Amino acid sequence: MREGWLGDGYLVFFSGSEISSATDKYGFETLLPGFEVLGLRGWDDLVVRDGAGKCFSIPTVPMDPRLSRSVQIPPAQTELEQDSRCLGKLKWYTKPVAFGGDPGARENCGLVTDEEHLKLVRFWNEKYRQLNGRDVNR
Repeated sequence: MREGWLGDGYLVFFSGSEISSATDKYGFETLLPGFEVLGLRGWDDLVVRDGAGKCFSIPTVPMDPRLSRSVQIPPAQTELEQDSRCLGKLKWYTKPVAFGGDPGARENCGLVTDEEHLKLVRFWNEKYRQLNGRDVNR
């Protein structure tokens, strides 16, 4: 995994086998079929790639392909500025923005481990689909 600041944005990129492992763990087979996860952009968005090799940014919650935006990935040799406060941790909104959480409220933000992030993304996306009564991928 490669992570750090690039300008004013925090990036996390998976490498090699981490990509397929993260794609499985995030539940893309169900939540975002036909895509694989490459990493995270600014903590709020996943960086994904479709079967044609095009890269997109998509919210972690909800993982709705209609909310995807085309994104350029910095070359692998691009230097990311390390930040020991963030290494191995990801920002998470206690109450996700899609559920009315305030992204600017300090009490709504916390840092979680990679594994906790995986579980939270899956949990909240399932909750989103249950509340909307449909699969957003169709």
